[in-house]
Amino acid sequence: MDDARTGARRGSERDRPVRLADRTTLRLGGPARSYVEVSSEAELVAAVSAADRLGEPVLVLGGGSNLVVSDDGFDGLVVAIRTRGIEPSSDGVPGSPSLAAAVVEVAAGEPWDVLVERAVAEGWSGVECLSGIPGLVGASPIQNVGAYGQEVSGVVAQVRVWDRATAAICSLNAAECGFGYRTSRFKTEPGRFLVLAVRFVLPHDAMSVPIRYAELADCLGVDLGGRVPLAEARAAVLALRAGKGMLLDPDDHDTWSAGSFFMNPVLDAASYEVLRTRSVQRFGPAAVPPSYPGSGGSVKTSAAWLIERAGFTRGYGDERVRLSTKHTLALTNRGAATTADLVALAGEIRAGVAAAFGVRLTPEPVLVGATLPLVD
Repeated sequence: MDDARTGARRGSERDRPVRLADRTTLRLGGPARSYVEVSSEAELVAAVSAADRLGEPVLVLGGGSNLVVSDDGFDGLVVAIRTRGIEPSSDGVPGSPSLAAAVVEVAAGEPWDVLVERAVAEGWSGVECLSGIPGLVGASPIQNVGAYGQEVSGVVAQVRVWDRATAAICSLNAAECGFGYRTSRFKTEPGRFLVLAVRFVLPHDAMSVPIRYAELADCLGVDLGGRVPLAEARAAVLALRAGKGMLLDPDDHDTWSAGSFFMNPVLDAASYEVLRTRSVQRFGPAAVPPSYPGSGGSVKTSAAWLIERAGFTRGYGDERVRLSTKHTLALTNRGAATTADLVALAGEIRAGVAAAFGVRLTPEPVLVGATLPLVD
């Protein structure tokens, strides 16, 4: 029977606690008070709308790959998205003729890497360097996921959403999404928009977009700006991610993480110069922080570089929680950790970087009931 309160099909888990640790890549998190899985847009909208009418807190759960849930869990309804579908269209998008690009509508619950694999196989370029990223398509515009010189904002045409403020379905074009580095309007207006589907414009091209990331260019044996077949770019990215413990493997605790835990700091030019001077004075003339040009004259530097120079090397931590042995940006559960353990380590690292460099790192995952200690 249908649950009149959510409009979703009642399942055996709906009215009993569900351990969220079983549904996150960190394998951490306490129980949800209630839980439902939805397999259609109508079920998704109905479940969230009914909870909103009752004033019940809602956590929309995708792949659980960018989520840190407290040991106390979530005192509300968790709605797990299981919608599927990748639908190429010939409708076209203004400025992007359908003959030059594939217009592809993808359900929010479609696994991201399934889309990337399909795109590479079909000769749709623009997402090949985003291979291997865990999670679902619906999360990609929220975080403006990016890796190896690509960001999803470069290929998003529209995002269809349920606007919880107006109780209506609407479509936002790319300009209305407010994309920035690892951010979007969906993050700056948290909880308002429920992503239902994403429309992408993917150029028809058997070759990758120009390679802009030095590490990937080295792996492929090409100069920056060079291009390679889509399948070669995907294979190289998957190899690089595997070497950093960024491909999920239940037998490898280095992959029991939320991916990169801290975002790369984006500083204004004056702040970066203060950082550079402080680094050289403290660690010597070779200790110049990496710098990459950002928008509006800003400078992006490397969180991993700061973490390592502050004394937190690969494997730092204890038998419960530690930095990955492969990648200093990943905080990992070694099998017996609690969220409190993870948060404590994150706070220690953030405080250490602030003390060494005066830079406050910002966590990238969504924190549910878990807050990092403040750094003055």
